[in-house]
Amino acid sequence: MIIKKLFNSKKMLFINIALVCLIIGFVIGVISMSCSTKFSSNGIAFAQDESKSMEGIEALENIQYSFRKVAEKILPVVVEINVVDIVTQDAPNFNSPWDFFFGPDKDNNEKPDQKEYRQQGLGSGVIVRQTGKQVYVLTNNHVVGEAEEINVTLYKGKTYKAKLVGKDERKDLALVVFEESDKVPVADLGNSDGIYVGDWALAIGNPLGYSYTVTAGIISAIGRHGGPGENISDFIQTDAAINQGNSGGALVNIRGQVIGINTWIASRTGLYTGYGFAIPINNATKAIDDFIKFGKVEYGWLGVQITDPVTEVKEALGLADKKGSFVSQVFKDSPAEKSGILPGDYIIKVNDIDVKDTDHLLRIIGEISGGKTSDFNIIRMDVTMNLKVKLAIRPEEKKIAAQNKNLWPGLSVVPLTDELKKRFELDNTSNGVIIAYVLDDTPADIAGFKDYDIIKKINDVEIKTMRDFYKALNDKSKKDLDFYFERKGVDLKIGLVR
Repeated sequence: MIIKKLFNSKKMLFINIALVCLIIGFVIGVISMSCSTKFSSNGIAFAQDESKSMEGIEALENIQYSFRKVAEKILPVVVEINVVDIVTQDAPNFNSPWDFFFGPDKDNNEKPDQKEYRQQGLGSGVIVRQTGKQVYVLTNNHVVGEAEEINVTLYKGKTYKAKLVGKDERKDLALVVFEESDKVPVADLGNSDGIYVGDWALAIGNPLGYSYTVTAGIISAIGRHGGPGENISDFIQTDAAINQGNSGGALVNIRGQVIGINTWIASRTGLYTGYGFAIPINNATKAIDDFIKFGKVEYGWLGVQITDPVTEVKEALGLADKKGSFVSQVFKDSPAEKSGILPGDYIIKVNDIDVKDTDHLLRIIGEISGGKTSDFNIIRMDVTMNLKVKLAIRPEEKKIAAQNKNLWPGLSVVPLTDELKKRFELDNTSNGVIIAYVLDDTPADIAGFKDYDIIKKINDVEIKTMRDFYKALNDKSKKDLDFYFERKGVDLKIGLVR
């Protein structure tokens, strides 16, 4: 009776409700688990996600296997390059103990002694060719530098004395050679024009002295410009880790083909921060042949100064939606002048290759051998025309600089915009073109033109636009050109002889 009263009491009402809910929940849970699990006829249960999990692991293992095979293929063709430079430095003369502590006497005019020091350097290289006993290794110019000694160590540990075949500062490439009678592994050179952002990439080299290190990443960007020095390459950017010592090593694709030569990093500390850059291998193939044949890289030479024009110039000449490179100056008696190229021309295509910009045109011309005739498509005053140009071999930089007196006309102009009128406090009705810069030792410089001179008239032609300027400048019927211009509010005149 006591138990019956207890269950019928109000105090037990909520307890009874809770028990019923627990029972219902348990039943629903059992049913749902039964529905989500498959049972075989013999009563064995299989987890639904197990097969998918195994497929994921197999996919990762395939990637891992691919990296392993790439490393096995590429490691034997990458070498360690050790160089020794002989550096000459001043060694101070201490004539007395007091000089050591307080420095030499200021009145002492004796020149310090010169002492030579052996400075060691470490880099990487890629075996790109074997001809008989001659084994050729491609690396960076900045790796070999002015080395007195070059030693090449292969992946298996054997070291060889090597010698320089040739080097080139403009591409930052060099080729060294050592002798080996037996066959050695040679790199499989890929096609760097066939790569895409997001592709897998592996970097192999000797960073910070850690020999034959392999790092993986992706192609982060292509067609990058800049870098140290005057390198004319467009670079492959990768996030595969590259550090000091990687220079000259290989950047390879997932097939183990060399697509680039690792060259520099963007870093404020001198160590890898996520941005590494490699010279595309297609920019190096001609250099390899030239090094072996000539001991240097031979570039084609057009004989012009080219630039990427500012927006105002492109708009003034009707080139706003056009890609190409603008000819601002032409060397007298150069391939360009002989073929009919004029200042103000816009080069848009060479041998069916669309010109992207000035850097691109420099690379295109550089890859064409001297003496070869090429098709140049240009735009001149809204007219597209084709010119046959027989390129010459590019002279040394010093010789080119010495030819400035033959660079015509030696000045570049831009439209006289409202903004420039305001800057130079000119009347809104002022017309003409304004000189942006005058090149040293050119006819314009020797004659006395200055930056910001405003050209208003050439001979009897009023200059109101860029088109007027180039039309008058390129009038071959006039040998003598009289320039009427304004400088600081004063009207002046200078004559140039074509």
